[in-house]
Amino acid sequence: MLQEKFSNMKLDDIGFYTLTDERAKNTSETSPLMRCELLLTDKCNLHCPYCRGMRKDIRGELSLSYAQRVFWVWISHGLQNVRFSGGEPTLYPYLEPLIKLCRKSNVKKIAISTNGTQSLDYYKRLVDLGVNDFSISLDGGCCAVNMKMTGGIDTFKKVSKNIQYLSWYNYVTVGIVFNKLNISSAMETIKYIDGLNPSDIRIISSAQYNQALNNLLDIPKDILNRHPILKYRINNFRMGRNVRGIGEQDAHKCYLIKDDAAVAGKYHFPCIIYLREGGKPIGAMNQDFRKERTKWFENHDSYKDPICRRNCLDVCIDYNNRVEYFKRRYNN
Repeated sequence: MLQEKFSNMKLDDIGFYTLTDERAKNTSETSPLMRCELLLTDKCNLHCPYCRGMRKDIRGELSLSYAQRVFWVWISHGLQNVRFSGGEPTLYPYLEPLIKLCRKSNVKKIAISTNGTQSLDYYKRLVDLGVNDFSISLDGGCCAVNMKMTGGIDTFKKVSKNIQYLSWYNYVTVGIVFNKLNISSAMETIKYIDGLNPSDIRIISSAQYNQALNNLLDIPKDILNRHPILKYRINNFRMGRNVRGIGEQDAHKCYLIKDDAAVAGKYHFPCIIYLREGGKPIGAMNQDFRKERTKWFENHDSYKDPICRRNCLDVCIDYNNRVEYFKRRYNN
């Protein structure tokens, strides 16, 4: 059944540009780094109720010199796509020189995960510097609901305006985290955000809530057809899948480890989710980090690891399953 499923699917159709069949066929510890994420700061101007914050040993703000060293290591390994996050990365004072470094080094996609509360002029400047991917959070389709999700801070009109404007000429995805505070208005939120015309909409339940969003199964087809990632996730709900969670029949190895990285503080982690759920780092970030990641991959069973088994995302699970499908097909 699993074999038949993965012979009919194609990763490229899901909507995540870093997850492709080509990558799945060729992933290795020496292939170019396809996606790296750097947590720049733990500072944030919002107080979202689902945010777990950062581990004590990685709190604070990276120095510019250290962040640049991390990037030179990544670039030496063929960095293709990068994402800046935090905290709120636009509060980091050295964001602009890092963007310039990425652009100068021909990084294809330079992404920012932001709460969207900076001035529009600031975001325009980031675009001029080379940012070509914004992931903006908006957890409610009206001011009242959104304020519940920001810790009582009114950001609704400002963030909506920024999403609408940036979506005219940039790749913009809107991320919505659902929990018991906003799940009852989930459909209204999706329809409102669709009206802002983003490139895609990414929905997920918070780690604490961790439920399939079955009240969204009747989203109009025209909305789904405009947003591949949203359509992928809704189709998963219709098949009884949650966003999070590895099944016993799924791949027990994480092949993403081989050609991506997540760095916070002095350490590199298996992935951002593993970091945010309190998992231990693989090791200190240095020139040999890929050797350490390869060793971790060889010794790690994702299904036996409670953090991975409970929290791994559907798209990552499908990618790892797809890699194993190709390995069986081509006897690699």
